[in-house]
Amino acid sequence: MNLNGTLPLSMVAVGEPVRLKHIDAGRRLTHRLMELGLTPGVNLTIVQDSGGPLLVSVRDSRVALGRGMAHKVRVELLTNGHNGHQ
Repeated sequence: MNLNGTLPLSMVAVGEPVRLKHIDAGRRLTHRLMELGLTPGVNLTIVQDSGGPLLVSVRDSRVALGRGMAHKVRVELLTNGHNGHQ
């Protein structure tokens, strides 16, 4: 984890609740991820990690993200008493 308390989504364990903080990507990829429901402040959970793309639960949907994409999605853990509150 770095100084601002975020880590890449690719480093999160299956089932660990997280909140999306920001996306460290170019405009096109950021726009595409936002179209898929990955917007700052949304809560996410990785539901499957079998070594390939990550299957992520977001807004009552499932989204498959390649590891490169998942590494650009910066999240904060919600297990420190931050559950659901900003």
